[in-house]
Amino acid sequence: MVTKSTGSWYTVKAAGQEFQCRIRGKLRLKGVKSTNPVAVGDRVKITPLEKETGQALITALEERQNYIIRKSVNLSKQTQIIAANVDCAMLIATLGYPQTHQRFIDRFTVTAEAYSVPVTLVFNKIDLYTPQQFEDLEFLTLMYLDAGYQVLHTSATKEQGLEDLHQTLIGKTTLLSGHSGVGKSTLINKVEPGLNLKTQAISESHAQGQHTTTFAEMFDLQAGGKIIDTPGIKGFGLVDMAPEELGDYFPEILRLKDQCKFNNCLHLHEPGCAIKAAVEAGELAYLRYESYLSFVEGTEDDEHFRKDIYAE
Repeated sequence: MVTKSTGSWYTVKAAGQEFQCRIRGKLRLKGVKSTNPVAVGDRVKITPLEKETGQALITALEERQNYIIRKSVNLSKQTQIIAANVDCAMLIATLGYPQTHQRFIDRFTVTAEAYSVPVTLVFNKIDLYTPQQFEDLEFLTLMYLDAGYQVLHTSATKEQGLEDLHQTLIGKTTLLSGHSGVGKSTLINKVEPGLNLKTQAISESHAQGQHTTTFAEMFDLQAGGKIIDTPGIKGFGLVDMAPEELGDYFPEILRLKDQCKFNNCLHLHEPGCAIKAAVEAGELAYLRYESYLSFVEGTEDDEHFRKDIYAE
């Protein structure tokens, strides 16, 4: 199993040993174009190098149960597999300092749904929230619970919600993701103090996190289970999703789509659309529907997303 990826070298655990590995030149992942053909969580075949103790070549990649992939938001638009073979994807979000946009959360959940990965949302730093942010938190919590996601509220500094977080991690391989500065490493240190992961304060000038985790790495939990800590990500672009399939990655839309008049309804302007009717009746959250529309129309960037969206 690949337990660490630095881009050019991979740590692989096999037969009770750790090997530092490179990829054999011919190894390519069928059907997926990404900057990293191998990711943490992958199961691989290796060939140890005789002359260099502890080093090996990755010669083959086993079939994946699932994976999480994202598209960079910079001009390169390159795709990156964040982790593979996970039981849960846990997104750490904050409503301020730094702000995690709801549209970013929805891109994460849609990607996880597309690749059959259950999601837990963790809203962290609740000890810093303003009264308005607590109202936003209540609204968002109900919205995502209705969609079918587990939602936790935590504060690492005040040690709130840590037991629920710890119980969620036990016995599973969990990917942890989120913006830089949302407190991933601090939360991990609270539930697994022996790891002592490096943390860093928020940048005062930009209210944004500073990268402390620079590569993906898997850690064992004493109570059972594994976590995959990943670098903070600024953007999470969707990868290769056709408009007609996007609705299936919103669980609350998927539940209702059979009630639409037309089988190929995109829930835009078609008559007899059960999704639009549910939104108008207040039975389906307008913010989630707005995210769906933006993904279908390809206008999902956070830069074009209204900053006061929670207050509407």
